[in-house]
Amino acid sequence: MAKKNEAEMPAEAASGFNIANFYQGIREEFDKVVWPSRKQLVSESAAVLLMVTLSAFLIFLVDKFFIWAADKVF
Repeated sequence: MAKKNEAEMPAEAASGFNIANFYQGIREEFDKVVWPSRKQLVSESAAVLLMVTLSAFLIFLVDKFFIWAADKVF
């Protein structure tokens, strides 16, 4: 028994790969994308860079603390 998805496929899709349909599908998907504005892109990129920098600094501090603590213990 055929699966539901296979039964609903059009006959032309089963015949093989068509480059024109492939690029048409890509274009249709790109039309669905909601692209951010320049202002939104800059502000969100700055937020990501700030969080990465703060996270790296926090990891650095924790690492230095453990190095100091290990030095005191051993």
